[in-house]
Amino acid sequence: MEFFSLKDKVAVITGAGSGLGLATAVRFSQAGAKVVMADINDASELAAENGCHFIRADVTKESDVEALLEQTYIKFGRLDIMINNAGIILPEQLLTDAVIEDFKRLYEVNVFGVVYGLKYAPRYMNDGGVILNTASNSANGDYAGYGAYISSKCAVVGLTKAAAIELAPRRIRVNCICPNTIDTPMAYAEGCETELKVMSITTPLGRMCKAEEAAALYHFLASDDCRYITGEDIYIDGGLKAGPSIQLIDQLLKSIEANQ
Repeated sequence: MEFFSLKDKVAVITGAGSGLGLATAVRFSQAGAKVVMADINDASELAAENGCHFIRADVTKESDVEALLEQTYIKFGRLDIMINNAGIILPEQLLTDAVIEDFKRLYEVNVFGVVYGLKYAPRYMNDGGVILNTASNSANGDYAGYGAYISSKCAVVGLTKAAAIELAPRRIRVNCICPNTIDTPMAYAEGCETELKVMSITTPLGRMCKAEEAAALYHFLASDDCRYITGEDIYIDGGLKAGPSIQLIDQLLKSIEANQ
């Protein structure tokens, strides 16, 4: 028996042109899935290199997401897995200094991109399918200045739970993963340096998550072996949620002793 096989499953992954989305697309393709990589930027060459199909889609546009899923169904005749992964981050910005247009732009991608995926994927999906959303450990709280991102990922967790209940009669499972900072281009976005600077100190495992490690969790959740897991927000954070790291405590103690 082959465990965690995705053979002949049809999967759509948004934000698949780089980072976690790309790593997931590659892994799913290697596991036997027929993968549609969706991105706002042209990733057709990347898709071809990895045995995938590319469809351009802007997840902030409801019509694009609907067309993405319709075209997938027309091409493959089915949809088994939908991964709402596209996301952005903003430069650090205190709530008292919030630029509302920035908030709206982030919500259009991080929240409404997921809403549209949850709205249209079930229309084309087989009963027993899987929807996976990319949230973040930020849904459990994060640093000052990350209010827009934190709240958007809290929304993704909430949407995941609501969809899991609503789609359970069709045996469509809905889960989300909550990674800490993943070593992708988004981690190095200008104006978001705080988390990058302290990651090795605050995280018990002392490093960022690798895209391939988060993709492995998506692989696990997408497989038929996990048919009893739904409505979960699963953290992949190097122990961050468990408590303060040893290296952080050491740094604090040294600082206290130096100031006594």
